[in-house]
Amino acid sequence: MLESEYDFILLIAGMGLVTYIPRWLPLFFLSQRKLPQWLVDWLDLIPVAILSALIFPDLLVTGSPRHLEIVHIKSLVAIPTFLFALKTRSLGGTVLAGMMLFWLASRLI
Repeated sequence: MLESEYDFILLIAGMGLVTYIPRWLPLFFLSQRKLPQWLVDWLDLIPVAILSALIFPDLLVTGSPRHLEIVHIKSLVAIPTFLFALKTRSLGGTVLAGMMLFWLASRLI
């Protein structure tokens, strides 16, 4: 085996370890313990906070330099898509409805 191939394999293994260990350690140490209810409730909010942090800047901020623009195609399409998601609770249907509404809005506006 060439030295560069060995380095590449070592690099891949190292990247695997540094992503696996931080996920495994809390699972290993906390799986046998009963967490307080307030902590469980707080941890339940993390996915919503992360999703909001990813979505809202793309919907509300545009341009270079960045400026707030509330009314544009993405934010207009997001409202009916969000209402569709609340009513149906279907991830696939919401994605398809959002894509269809965005396509339709980009054709009409």
